[in-house]
Amino acid sequence: MFKKVLIANRGEIALRVLRACKELGIATVAVHSTADADAMHVRLADESVCIGPPPSKDSYLNIHEILAACEITGADAIHPGYGFLSENAKFAEILEAHSITFIGPSAEHIRVMGDKIEAKKTASKLGIPVVPGSEGEITEEEDAKRIAADIGYPVIVKAAFGGGGRGMKVANSESEMSEAFHTARTEAGAAFGNSAVYIEKYLAKPRHIEVQVLGDGKGGGIHLGERDCSLQRRHQKIWEEATSPVIDDAAREKIGTICANAVQGLGYSGAGTVEFLYENGEFYFIEMNTRLQVEHPVTEMITRIDLVNEQLHVASGVGMSVTQEDIKFSGHAIECRINAENPDTFVPCPGTITHYHVPGGLGVRVDSGMYHGYKIPSHYDSLIGKLIVHGRDRPECLMRLRRALDEFVVDGIETTLPLFRDLVSNEDILAGDYDIHWLEKYLAEKNQTG
Repeated sequence: MFKKVLIANRGEIALRVLRACKELGIATVAVHSTADADAMHVRLADESVCIGPPPSKDSYLNIHEILAACEITGADAIHPGYGFLSENAKFAEILEAHSITFIGPSAEHIRVMGDKIEAKKTASKLGIPVVPGSEGEITEEEDAKRIAADIGYPVIVKAAFGGGGRGMKVANSESEMSEAFHTARTEAGAAFGNSAVYIEKYLAKPRHIEVQVLGDGKGGGIHLGERDCSLQRRHQKIWEEATSPVIDDAAREKIGTICANAVQGLGYSGAGTVEFLYENGEFYFIEMNTRLQVEHPVTEMITRIDLVNEQLHVASGVGMSVTQEDIKFSGHAIECRINAENPDTFVPCPGTITHYHVPGGLGVRVDSGMYHGYKIPSHYDSLIGKLIVHGRDRPECLMRLRRALDEFVVDGIETTLPLFRDLVSNEDILAGDYDIHWLEKYLAEKNQTG
């Protein structure tokens, strides 16, 4: 096992990794920008190193400074968390060249799955069902129109690299294709430095279902069930559930086995997530995230498996501590992402926390680096915490979530807590009757009537 791990991230995920390391007796190093000098993970780490000013490019994305922090502290491994450098193949290669372990998959797998066109080809070869679409990059408008006609409208033009909803445009007919094609290419080039796009069939009312997988890098691999991440705003998840309200045991076992077999075929190492659109009983691959997900706690709650612990075991060469037979699903879990944003306009609201009280009780977990008096910087993502609730079944989980939301207090800034208090009493949510478009329609109607 590692002696010392440097955590190349910030916020709640840095604190989450730190806790897992401490439980394994591993010393920790926190890196931070000048804006994060008072962050909770910095306070709790065994050592800390300032790596630059607030802009991410000068600190959390500054590979040179992170390597220097490793050298100064003698860290033998780096955990990248999610975001920042977690899916940067070049970073993984540089660490390998410096004999520092990257706690994640190989650079090759990061690179393949980071290219959505190549990822789709690889998934198809591994037996994973894919969305009908182009076989590769589309560079000409006429080719886009021809392929769309073959697939059948509506279609979606998508950036081959990157994510977060940028470089994605829907065309409902040939008359809309020209604008969708050129706009997607322009957005992709501006956001990701690569204008490559491809085309897929646009599904009208799909769910977003993802399967958590683990691989040992030696041909072994398992799945830990699915998460339903269909409640999204601008392609950003805000509410996640495990298990999905619409997936039965047979479907869960079938798609889970397909994903586990794919991980084994890849020789994949560590944690990953295979993401699908799900409609009319069919799964369609959209991408694979080669890192820990923001929503990983709901899987931990229903399996009682510590995913960061498993990442550390695999990366250190010890191997996975669990087998497929060990994975049992118990109850239901829901996660709400708490953002420092206006709950109606979603405008970021950085500021100082004047009062902070988290809910407690059986089955309630809060992952957050917040504390009374903490000043939220304006330089980073607005996620300030995650409320995760577990119950024996979905109705109990929803009741417990309602109670926990009522207890949650964050004063001094605006947050999205009021939105979740509305959602947890909505009839569609209670029934589990929603798709990836539901939330935006709900918000649009709310703004019209409000």
